[in-house]
Parts: sequence; structure tokens; C-alpha cells
Amino acid sequence: MTGRQVLCRLFLAGLLHAFTAECKTHISVVLVGATGDLANKYLWQGLFQMYMEQVDAGLHGFSFYGGTRLPAAEATPAMYEILKGLSCLPNVPSVKCVVLKDQFIKLSRYHQMNTVEDYADLDKKMDELLGQEGLEEEGRLFYLCVPAFAYVDIATKVNATCRPREGAWLRVVLEKPFGHDLESAQTLAEELQRYLREEEMYRIDHYLGKQAIAHILPFRNENHNSLDPIWNQHHIERVEIVMKETVDAKGRTSFYEQYGVICDVIQNHLTEILTFVAMETPANISDAEEIHRNKMKVYASLQRLSKRSAVLGQYLAYNSEVVHELEKPADYRSNVPTFAGVGIFLDSPRWDGVPFVLSAGKALDERVGYTRILFRNKAFCLQSESTRRAESSQCKTKQIVFYVGHGDLNFPAILVSRNLFKPVMNPAEWKQMTELPDLHVFGLPLSDYYVYTPVMQKDAYAVLIPQILRARRDSFINTEDLLASWRLWTPLLREMSGDPPRIYPGGLHNAALLDFTVAGTVVSFNEPEPLAVISPNLHPQLPSDYKAVESSYRGHTLVSASGEDLVARLASDLHGAAQETVQRSGRFHLALSGGSSPVRLFQRLAAHHCTFPWRQTHFWMVDERCVPLHDAKSNFGSLHDHLLLHFKIPYLNIHPMPVHMNRRLCVEEDHGADLYANEIKTLVNGSSFDFVLLGVGSDGHTASLFPNSQALGEGKKLVVLSESPLKPHQRMTLSLGAINRSKHVAILITGKAKHPIVSKMNKAEENSQQWPVTSVQLANGQLVWYIDSDALFG
Repeated sequence: MTGRQVLCRLFLAGLLHAFTAECKTHISVVLVGATGDLANKYLWQGLFQMYMEQVDAGLHGFSFYGGTRLPAAEATPAMYEILKGLSCLPNVPSVKCVVLKDQFIKLSRYHQMNTVEDYADLDKKMDELLGQEGLEEEGRLFYLCVPAFAYVDIATKVNATCRPREGAWLRVVLEKPFGHDLESAQTLAEELQRYLREEEMYRIDHYLGKQAIAHILPFRNENHNSLDPIWNQHHIERVEIVMKETVDAKGRTSFYEQYGVICDVIQNHLTEILTFVAMETPANISDAEEIHRNKMKVYASLQRLSKRSAVLGQYLAYNSEVVHELEKPADYRSNVPTFAGVGIFLDSPRWDGVPFVLSAGKALDERVGYTRILFRNKAFCLQSESTRRAESSQCKTKQIVFYVGHGDLNFPAILVSRNLFKPVMNPAEWKQMTELPDLHVFGLPLSDYYVYTPVMQKDAYAVLIPQILRARRDSFINTEDLLASWRLWTPLLREMSGDPPRIYPGGLHNAALLDFTVAGTVVSFNEPEPLAVISPNLHPQLPSDYKAVESSYRGHTLVSASGEDLVARLASDLHGAAQETVQRSGRFHLALSGGSSPVRLFQRLAAHHCTFPWRQTHFWMVDERCVPLHDAKSNFGSLHDHLLLHFKIPYLNIHPMPVHMNRRLCVEEDHGADLYANEIKTLVNGSSFDFVLLGVGSDGHTASLFPNSQALGEGKKLVVLSESPLKPHQRMTLSLGAINRSKHVAILITGKAKHPIVSKMNKAEENSQQWPVTSVQLANGQLVWYIDSDALFG
């Protein structure tokens, strides 16, 4: 070290001594879990940066305590190893950094924090320091970097032994997860409120400290003149909130098995961002209460989520990692998602019909996070793309992107399309990039954007921790906010808990496998799962831990996949058959079964198959319950409500079964079955339907043809009356003779409850007619079994 450096160091040390002497108020900071991974990577560094800022401001004196349950002899060396690795921001001179770091380490000490006596001893030491230095206590900050199950125990001890003197504040920082559903979050909140007041709890979501995300509300406020006219449904096409990771869950499967991707990052990080984008701009963006009120208005307007609102995936190796790390049986199958895509809608005039698309996952193709507001483009562009001026063309995509970092840019940034407006940005915090790398972001060269980056890049914890000292609660989650978020997500989690997620290989091999579409309010994968399709002549190479299926089922083609993928494939096959038949003969005769299984198919067709030849299709019923057509149990009523209602289909193309005649139901003397048979003979060439959809009951029945039913022997008739063992007992149904004349028959079987009958039929001889469905043997047509993985594997 040169003489000049020694003098500088002595001079700065003198300044620090003067600073310590002048600061009459004192803050004690206690980091519980001081040697853990999070403390090592982020928290000590965040505390150090906070300390450096406070030294410059000269407001408070500090002491820092690191604690774990371990004795000092075991944990002190590990804590000081972490402290030795601390670093300063690039704008801090190296000599000053050395001195500040040395001072910070001297102010930091280890204290065992296991028993109530340990906490009482800590309180005594903090009081002694105040008395010795003659300092006034400003407050005490406890940062709990421990598993959530330990929160209540620590809060109990802090409340009993470590509360500061009257007039000083207590603030306790809690890391997520804050529960795994509404009930657990509510229980945890109620237990904590017994020992801590609401204003004393700071639930930290570090993602809100990411500089681009933390600037969403300031950006909206600073640019309200430009944004107010266009921040609505008339101008915004959609909002994308995305967090992609390349890492997997290896080493964390015990946590992931309990939480999954939705609880891990979507319920908290991404949902909080949604509220920042969707809320009305606060008059005062520093007013935590106003921000909270506006957040709650957003939560109140969110539409209920259902399984049609989301798609789930799981990377291929996850299940084997769970089996290995958690010592599960070899045949264990986890349904925990490691990827999710969700479409959320708001019932509000500003956002009516605008999808907020939230997506996150592990083992994806890149690490990147962003919030993207994509604007509608109403311009018609006559000029060719090659001759347009790059930055000013109204025909280019218009968007605002709050870019968290990583990905192609690899730094936090705010991007605004040049054909929107030039944003107002605080020059003390954000600088415009004038020399731009040759990159494309969301399909456009970077030169098509105004690009702003932070003047000084900071870690999220370095952004948030100083706000705790200033009692700035707007970036923290209060109890009401937390429970409102869980009320949104818990119904979806419960509804999809048994659904197997789509398996994806991971990394770049995912290709388009996880791409999804938001059509109306329905979210679905763009294409069926390629591993799922099995036919007699196709033997794909399946991964060793993926459950393979037989190449055929009962001598016919088998298509198998998880629930939604199977329905998507069936809808696509049905669409193709309809188009081919209409091109050949001008019309398509489709006979559909009732029950619960076809409903998902009807919904899929309604949401994704607008180009289906609806006006050329005749809709027939395979079977009908003997109830009025407007009754909730009517098969035709279900078909009407879930499919026919959505399209303009000619009245004469719709053929409900005549079960309600002469003000009575299915009376043989009314000859309803004969009337329907005559209608089929008149309109359907050769009485051979182009496509018939059947289901299978747990007893092996199909249509309304039940085991040991007399109707099974009436194959010469096209339509017969039958009896069901379940209410309503009376049914009208196509006969086996009518079904076996068809050109195409699809048998759809879904759900674990059907696994026993699927297994029994698979083991029986191919020519066995033990169950009604096995008597479906087409004379000249094609039979395909569509069986989901639950029904196939159990």
C-alpha cells in the first residue's frame, strides 16, 4: 500500500469515527439464518450496501447480529467467511470500500438463537451497547431467513424478549413462501398476528426489487400524459408477465413437491406485477395505503380461474429426481407442475377482454424475465416492409417492455417502441442507451426501441432493504394482499391437483412443445403431446421413465395422452374427418354421445375450431335420457350449451331425439324411436353415419346400451328404447346395428375411475363381447380408441 493510500485510509477512518460519534440514534439488525444459502448470496450483501448508503447519509448508527441455532464455535467461522466476500458498488472508490467493509465486519457479530434464553441474552446485549455508547434506540430489524414453519416460534420469542424500548420501532422481515394455499396462508397469518402487529411485518417479495419491475408505477406516473389515453382495452392487445429459468429443481424437490411452480413464483412474483400493471395509477406513488387500496380493487375484479385457464408441464427428469431424493417407490408418479401458463381476465371497463398471460417454468430454453405490454396495431400498411422507415413506421409492433435481465439483453432495461412515444425518465436513476448492440428483442431490432438502463445496477435486496428502514411498505405484501392472491389461485390449484402435466424434455429440446394459445378465456397447448400417439405401425422411442402403452388396443388404433392433449387430438381428428367428408359429399353426419366425457371435447371445438364446417354438419344424438330437452340431465341440452350455442348452425341440421312427445316421456306407443330411425334413413346415406362418438361406462356400457339389456338384441332396428340402472332409468339410444354401420367410430375414455374396465377389456379376447362396448365391431369402418393416461395407467 502506498503512502497516499495509507493517508486516505486514515482520513476515511477518521470520518467514520466522527460519523459514529455524531449518530445519536441506533438501529440493531438481526439476521436469523445468517449462514444459509440466501444469506450467503444476497442478504449480507444487501445489508452491507444499505450500511454504505446510511454512512453517506449520516442518519443512524448500526450493529449487526447474525444468528442460527448452532453454537458460536460452529457458526462464527462460516459467517465471517461470508462477510469477507462482500463487495462494493462500482462507483465506490476502492480505498473507501476497504474501510467501509472493515467497519461493517467490526459491527457484525454472531449470536446463537435457539432458545428463549438465547433471545433474552441478545436483548440484554443490545441494551448494554445502547447504554455504553449513550445512544437513543431508533429501532430493531429482525430478518427471518428461515423456513416458514419456524416463523411463529421465532415471532413468539422476539415478542417475549426482544421488543425495543417504548418509542422505538420493531420490524420483522419474512421471506416467502407464505403458505401453499388460502387455508395455510390464513393460518400462518393469524398465528403471526398474535405476536406481531401488521405494521411490524414486512413480507418481502424480492422480485419486486428488480429495478425494471420496481419502476413500473413510477414509469406510469411520469408518463401519464402519454399513457392515460392508451392504457386500456381499446389499445392494449395483451399483457405478458414471464419468468423463465434454465435450472431445474434438482436438490429442491422436497420443496417443489409441496409448492410447484404456481406457488413458487406465479402466485407471488407474477401476480404482484399484474396488480402494478392493472391498477389505477395512484395519485401518490409513495403512499403505501393508496397503492394497497388500488391493488385490492384489482383483486376484486379478477375473474375466477378454472382448469380451462391454464396449461401445466413437468420436465422429463423431474419425476426420477423426486424418486431419488425423496426415496419414493420406483412406480411413483408426481403430478407437480414445473411449468405453467395461465390466462387471467379482469371484469373492469379498462381491461375488459384483455388477457394477462402469466408464464413461468424450470428447465426451459433460456433464463429471462420480463413484463411486456403489447399494443393493438390498427394501421393498414400498403408499403412493403423493406422500404419502411425503421423507427417511425406505425406498422411495426408497438410495445413497452420492463426487462428484468438475463436473456439476450443480459441487463435490466425498460424498452419503449419508437412508434409509441419517447418516455420521460428520471435521469438520476435511468440513462438512455445511445450505442445499442446488434440484437433483436421480440422480433424487432433494438434500434426500434427507446432503451433505458439503470444508472447504477443494484441487486433486488439492495433496493428493498433500505425501504424497510424508511418504513416504505408499498413494495411489501400485507396480510390482506396475501390472502386476496391466494383466493385467486387456490381454486385452480385444487381443480388441477390430479391432472397429469404435459411432459417436456427440457432446455432447447422443448422446441414448440410448451407453446400455448389464449382463445377467448380458454388456454390450451398449440399442439398435442408428440409422445402420446400410438398406432399399430408406430413404435416411438419413449424415455425410460415415461409410461409406454401397447401399440394397439383390442386390435384397433389407440391414441393416448394426458387429459387436455387427448381431447385436443380428438378434436383435430374430428375436424379433419369433417373437412374431408364435406369436400367429398357436401355434408357431414355426426352422432354424439351424452355424459360428462364429451363436454371437454365440445368446449375444445367451440374454442379452437372456428373453421370446422359447421353449416354443412348434421348433428345427431347417439343416446338421450328420457327427460325434457331443457332439463339439466338432457344430453342434447349439454351439446347445445357447450357447442351448438356458439355457432350459426342451420335449424334443419340439428336432430335431437324425440323423447318428449304428447306431453309424456319415452312412451312406446308414441313411436319416438321409429320416428328417429325414419329420419336417419331419409337423411343419412345408407343409414351410415360419417362419425360417431361413444363413451364407456365403468360397467362397460356404451351409448345407452347396458349389460344384459334387452336392447342389445335389437340390432336390426336403428333406434331403440332401453333401461339404465341409474336414474333417469328410461333412455333412447342408437342400436348396435346402427353404430356398426358407421364409417368412423371414436371411443373416448377418461379418468382414473375407468381404469378397471379398461384393464379388464384389454386382457379379454379381442372377439369377446362380454361388455356392450366390445360388441362395437364395424362392418367397413374405422374404430379408434382415445384413452387418457389416467384411464390407461390408473
